[in-house]
Amino acid sequence: MTSTSTPYHHGDLRAACLRAARELLEEDGSAALSLRAVARRAGVSATAPYRHYADREALVSAVAAEGYGELAVALTAAHPAPRTPEDLSRVAVAYVRFALDHPALFRAMFAEPCDPTDPDRAAATAAMRQYVRAIVTGVYPHADPDALATAVWAVVHGLAFLHLDGKLDTTSPETVTTQVRTAVEALLAR
Repeated sequence: MTSTSTPYHHGDLRAACLRAARELLEEDGSAALSLRAVARRAGVSATAPYRHYADREALVSAVAAEGYGELAVALTAAHPAPRTPEDLSRVAVAYVRFALDHPALFRAMFAEPCDPTDPDRAAATAAMRQYVRAIVTGVYPHADPDALATAVWAVVHGLAFLHLDGKLDTTSPETVTTQVRTAVEALLAR
């Protein structure tokens, strides 16, 4: 008689699960994301993802943390050391562009319930807060950095979701750039 159980082995189960989760998000949105679906997509047993993720929220938290890292790279590429309002506008445009280029990932990062105790997610969100705070401190050294960072992030984040949800014109990259740039400039006008 042949045994149906085989020893557990996967080269990098965590990475395979994250890759499968992101593929499912991009294809079908968050409704299709479950640990069982991730296991199927990754080609592992239905229980294998539980070796790394206690539940769906833990998996979404891991996806979100990965997304925050990618967002940080995109923002830094837009301007590595913003010091002027125009630099800040370029970073804001990059934030909205990231949302439009990766809508399912962006929604997972910001609209999906995540595990608030997940250390990777907590570190990633703290890094994003610190990044925004550092930008506004560099551009507006005499302003209240926490209040201005919150205001800037809220406006830019709102613009990202307004564009994603079709409430603002996304017919061309230039249109999006103009809308975001002018909104941020209006917010920061003194």
